[in-house]
Amino acid sequence: MAETIDHRASACPCRPTFTGPDQLLAAARVVLDRNWLGSSTVPSRSLYPHQWNWDSAFIAIGRSWHEQSRAQQELEVLFDGQWSNGMLPHIVFDPDTPDDAYFPGPRFWQSERAAGCPPQRATSGITQPPLHARAALEIYQRAVDEPEARSFLERLYPKLVAQHEYLAGCRDVTGNGLVAIVHPWESGLDNSPAFDHVLDDLVIPDGALPSYERRDLVHADPTHRPTDDAYERFVYLALAYREVDYDDAVLIDRSPFLLEGPLFNAIYLWSTHALAEIAGIIGGDPRPHRAAARRAHDAMLAELWSDEAGRFVARDARTGDRDPNATIISFMPLLDPELPPDIVDRLVGLLESPCFHPSHTEEHYIISSFDLDADGFDPQRYWRGPVWLNTNWLVWRGLRQHGRHDVADEVGDSMAALVDRSGFSEYFSPFDGAGYGSDDFSWSAALLIDRLLREPPAA
Repeated sequence: MAETIDHRASACPCRPTFTGPDQLLAAARVVLDRNWLGSSTVPSRSLYPHQWNWDSAFIAIGRSWHEQSRAQQELEVLFDGQWSNGMLPHIVFDPDTPDDAYFPGPRFWQSERAAGCPPQRATSGITQPPLHARAALEIYQRAVDEPEARSFLERLYPKLVAQHEYLAGCRDVTGNGLVAIVHPWESGLDNSPAFDHVLDDLVIPDGALPSYERRDLVHADPTHRPTDDAYERFVYLALAYREVDYDDAVLIDRSPFLLEGPLFNAIYLWSTHALAEIAGIIGGDPRPHRAAARRAHDAMLAELWSDEAGRFVARDARTGDRDPNATIISFMPLLDPELPPDIVDRLVGLLESPCFHPSHTEEHYIISSFDLDADGFDPQRYWRGPVWLNTNWLVWRGLRQHGRHDVADEVGDSMAALVDRSGFSEYFSPFDGAGYGSDDFSWSAALLIDRLLREPPAA
């Protein structure tokens, strides 16, 4: 591992430098308060004006340190948008926000076409990584009002079970124990090179796309966002799902995009362990959840681990083809508490390698979302190189779980240094720490709170 450097040495002149952890914590709480709508939190006031699925899980974890009531409400309001089959949509739309404030909005998704959509709640038609059982458990673990937190778990537990049963029942498309995603947006890492090997072969028929305006380009530099070519593929896949009325059985039979990935499955496994703990707390049976976690563990090792590459890879569920790219998702199975030590060692070796550790520059930050030496690496473009605090946080939690505190400390320190350098940006350059995307981004604030309070920096 390269020598630790002073990330604050060249702080951005356009932002204040915080004087220490207390100021960082206070600023993070201000961001969450600014983005609070009264019952839930938006990712940002500009580009993301609705409630997002895994954003709310990250936000609830951050809030759980100082606002039990709002942390609980964040998840309960999100689950008001859950479909009757257990699917938790990736967006629950705010009815007071105009449809054209975000694309694709409610008129595009037409969630009412699905038999199980909740009445009077417009949502998207796809899901995101199921971090919510983990978030609910952590709210309980640091609750000030323990009886209310227990009641909260009792209310949410059946919905969490339904969420996991939907994924295990409707998205295990090959029967191997892995959950498949049907759209890059379901991964949460929309524009990752991990999907290129599938998307590059996607053919969009002439006339298949409607006219639309990309709202993300209104709020961000187009050179930092997905290309128009990539975005057309995203829109086409969403339309294909809508046109079969969000019927998973029909979609899985026809869809050109069915991907079993390490990130989604590692989070599913990690939250399944949390679901077992919740069951024990409220007097339920943890054994089915433990069995599901073991099945996911075995499947990830059997299907997604590449011994030759020394990393976990995404797999096309239809063809069996594996992603050749090294991306941030390779590290996510560190969330598995039973990951074999030799595999942990190899992942740490990859993390410390020049592929993800830019030690050739004096100022640098980890962990880039894409191999620094790969063709197509871009330190500014969405998920194709920048550092994101949510993926840093997931890897940080995984490393700490396996006792790799030396490496975890550097990842956690980069989280704080990036915010100190460029504020609560959506994502950051791994070289100079410049911030991109939305400002005052909620999960950047929430997860920095968790990083600072779970393991306070040394004095």
